[in-house]
Amino acid sequence: MGFLVLGVNHHTASVEMREQIALNTERLVQLFQDVRQQSSLQDMVVLSTCNRTEVYALTEQPNDILHWIAHSNAVDVNILLRHVYRYENVAAMSHLMRVASGLDSLMLGEPQILGQIKSALALAKSSGMVSVQLNRLFDYAFYAAKKVRTETAVGEHAISMGYAVAKLAAEVFSHVAKLTVLIVAAGEMNTLVAKHLAEMGVAKIMICNRTRTRAENLAQELGARVEVEVIDLEQLGVHLARADVVSSCTGSLHQVIDYATVKQALKQRKYQPMLFVDLAVPRDIDPKIEKLDGAYLYGIDDLQAVLDENLSQRRQAALDAEVFVSQLAAQFVVQEKVQQAGADIQEYRDYAEQQRQAELNLALQKLAQGADAAQLLTQLSQRLSNKMLHIPSCLLREAAKAEDSSHVQWLNTTLQEIMTHSRDAKKYPFKPD
Repeated sequence: MGFLVLGVNHHTASVEMREQIALNTERLVQLFQDVRQQSSLQDMVVLSTCNRTEVYALTEQPNDILHWIAHSNAVDVNILLRHVYRYENVAAMSHLMRVASGLDSLMLGEPQILGQIKSALALAKSSGMVSVQLNRLFDYAFYAAKKVRTETAVGEHAISMGYAVAKLAAEVFSHVAKLTVLIVAAGEMNTLVAKHLAEMGVAKIMICNRTRTRAENLAQELGARVEVEVIDLEQLGVHLARADVVSSCTGSLHQVIDYATVKQALKQRKYQPMLFVDLAVPRDIDPKIEKLDGAYLYGIDDLQAVLDENLSQRRQAALDAEVFVSQLAAQFVVQEKVQQAGADIQEYRDYAEQQRQAELNLALQKLAQGADAAQLLTQLSQRLSNKMLHIPSCLLREAAKAEDSSHVQWLNTTLQEIMTHSRDAKKYPFKPD
């Protein structure tokens, strides 16, 4: 059973393509319920964010994953193939560690992705999609991400979507202290945006969320630094004209801010400029609003340029982090080999115990029937010796047949060492890779 990563991200696909295969929580829960009827797709985690949709799976049928992604999103598989990447086994593990560490993010080193992966794993677990083995792979990736964060400088220097939006607002508007900001959806991404803007000293933040409780919780966090107002999602169009800056990240499958609403808001504002930042995939804001005088629209792909200065500092640190991840991946491979060797050793010990017990039972039966004890012990030792020697004898014969003579040489050397140093297991040689 191989470990597979299959997906698209901001490196391989446009935002239009990414939003076609984006999967929100509700959709994933339903898909997991459906997919459990297919035996080849029962051990997987799906990570779907603004910048990527990836499937991490233990499977013997990689193409089934590809067709599942395409079918689930009604995308032609041949079109998907133009954008998809695929990693297997060690390469897949390295990729997962890089993603968890923020090394594969649009915003290099951003910390939010680790929480998103943990949420994706929790969702898959609650849907019965994660085996012990797959869970162990993710646990190691989380360990690696923590090591990268604590032992390299890749997480230093402020850089996040929230930071980018705040910096962009400062560049578009000359008087930040007079700005009114509208936050549409109080999720993790927009929470960071709101906190950065509050720290920057904007005049007011309006929070619009589907559930009022969550909006009020964020308002309470921000209340000490800035004036805050909570509005209902149904009233978004009514209050839009009051906002100088709009940051939207709802996770909705449909646009929540359309062309006509923005056009009306600009008219009410006498065409004073409005900055729209769409952090959602699929997009929340109609891209046609760019054609309106006074409307400035930025998507997540546009924010890269805003962060170039801090990114340059992180990129140098990322070189060290990449080397570190490679070392951790190699360490993981060694651990897996040791664990597999332990399992093989235990399996052979169980086999030996079964043979010993079978021979003992046979000897006890004959002893109860009056057989000579000394003769029984001799026969028992001979049969047990023959059974234990059968496997290494077969290995020697097969190695002798092989074209590579190093195998038989290694076996001969190993057996000689075992016979010579049978009382000191630490002196046994190990076969090289």
